[in-house]
Amino acid sequence: MTSKEFQKASADFRTHLPDLNTPRFQNAKQQDAYEYVKVFNDKHIPPWLYNLTQAWVQLHAEPYKGVTTDGQVIPDLFKDQDEGVPIEGIVKAAEHVLGVISPNQREKVQHPINAKAWRAWSNPEFLLRPFGLRLEELDKPVIESILAVLEATLSPEGYKKARSAMHINHFLGETCQVPRIMNQHSYNFLLFGTPSTTQAWGWSLYGHHLCLNAFLKGRQIVISPSFTGAEPNIIDDGEFFGTEIMQHEGALGLKLMQSLPRELQQKAQKFKLMKDPEMCLTGNLTTDRWNQDDQRHLCGAFRDNRIVPYEGISVGDLSLEQQQLVLDIAEQFLLYHPKCAREMKKTQIRKHFNETYFSWIGGYGDNNPYYFRIQSPVIIFEFDHHSGVFLANKEPARFHIHTIVRTPNAGDYGNALRDPSERL
Repeated sequence: MTSKEFQKASADFRTHLPDLNTPRFQNAKQQDAYEYVKVFNDKHIPPWLYNLTQAWVQLHAEPYKGVTTDGQVIPDLFKDQDEGVPIEGIVKAAEHVLGVISPNQREKVQHPINAKAWRAWSNPEFLLRPFGLRLEELDKPVIESILAVLEATLSPEGYKKARSAMHINHFLGETCQVPRIMNQHSYNFLLFGTPSTTQAWGWSLYGHHLCLNAFLKGRQIVISPSFTGAEPNIIDDGEFFGTEIMQHEGALGLKLMQSLPRELQQKAQKFKLMKDPEMCLTGNLTTDRWNQDDQRHLCGAFRDNRIVPYEGISVGDLSLEQQQLVLDIAEQFLLYHPKCAREMKKTQIRKHFNETYFSWIGGYGDNNPYYFRIQSPVIIFEFDHHSGVFLANKEPARFHIHTIVRTPNAGDYGNALRDPSERL
């Protein structure tokens, strides 16, 4: 982002700073994460989110199957392979965490490989399911040891992206004067299975605007589902000044859409409006096409078994240059993966181009907010511009971004690579 673009992004979100004198913020500033969620559960405020969390309870109770296009899992899409993951260093970092925490903390953080808690992540600021260890409650050496697991697992650029999301969450907490609810350490960390260089295990970290699920098996890795968001998507003041995130994903998606001929643009554009009258809005929060939290996202928290039919245009029909843009988008969405694993996953995506679809919601001018999805049998990428949750913009804006990665057909959480006794 150029200096001029950064200044514009700053001015755009600061136009929508909230009124901190309202009861919402005056009450929240007095609360910690547990008090905050207790009020939410007791008073059901905001009701739209409370109602959605009740739908999540229903979805979480379902046996895991995986995201599909028609309810039927396509078999044999994923195989064991050496992806060059530096597993020894990751195991060493995870074992260090177990070595520096207390027996009680070990009991909290370590779960069976097939524990249902792996599917309990969610991205709102409310601490709905306080599993594992919450970083902000830990001593600094323990926090650093957990961050070292992330750093050992993720690519250098992926680790930077994760920390940027955490720093922006911290900035939002300061901006809204609720630092005990949102800060750079308001995240929960869990281990699944026993750290091993050969056997399956993994970890999860979840909280506001950052949810990562990492499955490891030897030198192979799956990081999905993952959720990365930001409100705003830059930091223009304070300790982490200059941080910016998810600029490339959005710009590449828009470049692809704008590169299409008119007839393909019209075919790719599923809905013209970000909340369109043509969307399915029955009030059933488990199936509706839009809700106030997910907005246009289909594959967010607790949507592990959602049926998502293909929409839009086939990537197989695009030019080589446009197909390269799809791979460039994949590079950004898969950035958490170590480089070798990322390249192998992009090769797999390329092999399925004739079964890959690109769809769009909203306008596609240089200043429009928008949503896009890339979907194939082996990957789903979702990008969405949201309306304000803490900022006051009532309509979707380009400074509030949500992104999701899913591996459909039982690929999430590495489930397709697990032995039968290890499956979710």
